Amino acid sequence: MRTALIVGATLATAVVVDLISGLLIRRVSRGRYQWLLEPLRQACRRPAVAVLLVGALYYTLPVGPAGWQRDLRHVVQMVLVILSAWLVIKALHVAEAVAFSRLPGDAATSRRVRRARTQIRPVRRLTVAVVTIVAVGLILITFRPVRLFGISVLTSAGVVGALIGLSARTALGNAFAGVQVAFADGLHVGDVLVVDGEWGRVEEVKLTNVVIRLWDERMLILPTTYFTERPFQNWTRNESRVVGKVQIHVDHTADLDDLRREARRLIESSPLWDRGQWVLQMVDSTPQAAVIQVQASAADGASAWDLRCDMREGLVAYLRDHHPQWLPRTRSQYQP
Repeated sequence: MRTALIVGATLATAVVVDLISGLLIRRVSRGRYQWLLEPLRQACRRPAVAVLLVGALYYTLPVGPAGWQRDLRHVVQMVLVILSAWLVIKALHVAEAVAFSRLPGDAATSRRVRRARTQIRPVRRLTVAVVTIVAVGLILITFRPVRLFGISVLTSAGVVGALIGLSARTALGNAFAGVQVAFADGLHVGDVLVVDGEWGRVEEVKLTNVVIRLWDERMLILPTTYFTERPFQNWTRNESRVVGKVQIHVDHTADLDDLRREARRLIESSPLWDRGQWVLQMVDSTPQAAVIQVQASAADGASAWDLRCDMREGLVAYLRDHHPQWLPRTRSQYQP
C-alpha cells in the first residue's frame, strides 16, 4: 500500500510538473528561447515522466534480504538506467534537429553550412554511443560477478581501452574514420565528388559510410575508411561553382577561330552557364587529329554536367552539318 501511494503521488506530481513546465516554457519561450525549449519539452516529456515514476518505485521498494523483493528492485534499477539513457538520447536528437533548423536552408551554395551539417550528425551519433556504453557499464555494476568489469568500462581508461581493443573491427574502424572525415575538412554534405570515375553529390555522411547520389540517381554507398585511405576528387571544396570540360577530336585543317565562335554562341545561349568563364583551346595533337577542349563554368555540379552534354552535342552537330571535312580522318599515301 505504501509503495502504491508513493507511485500514485509521483505520477500526480509528474503530471503537475509537466503542466507547470509547459506553462513556464510557453511564457519563457515567447522570446528568444522558443526554438529550443518547446521542441525539448515535446520530445522529452514521456521519458522524463517514465524516469520519475521508475525512480520513485525504485526508492520505495524495501531493501531486504535475497528474495523476490531484491530481484524486483534490481530489475527496476536496470530499467531506471535504461530510461535515463533514453532521456539523454532524446535530448541529443532534439539538439541535433534544433541545430539543423538554425542553419540557412540553401546548403548547396554555402560551404560553412555544408561543413556544419557534416560535423553535427557524427558528433551526435558518437555521443549516443558514449551514453549507451555508460548505461551498459552502470547495468553491469549491478551484477556482482561482473562488477569490476562494469567499473572498468565506466572509467575513461576502460572506455578508451575498450574502443581501441575493438577498433580492429570494421564497423568501429569505420566509425573512427567517420569522425576523421567529418573534421578533416575534405568533404561535406552537398559536395560534388568523382570517385572511381563516378560523378555524384554527397547525400549523407554517417559514422560508418558515406552516401553519394550519382548523376543517374543511383546511390553509391562507400565506407568512410575509403575517404581516409584513397584519393578522390572534390569539385566543390572551396565553392559550389564547377568548371565543365569537353574534348573533341577534329582534323588538323579545322579553323579554330570558327569553332571558337560556335562554342561561344552555344555557351552564351545556354541558361546553364553562370556567365563566368569559358575558353576553347587545343590541348593535344596526334598524328590523326587535333584535340580541342572547351571549358565553361556552371553554378553547381548538376548544371555543369548538363552543360557539358549540350556543348558536346552542339559542337558535333555543327561539325557534321557545316564542316564535315573537319571531322577526324585517317590519311594514307600510296607510292607506286
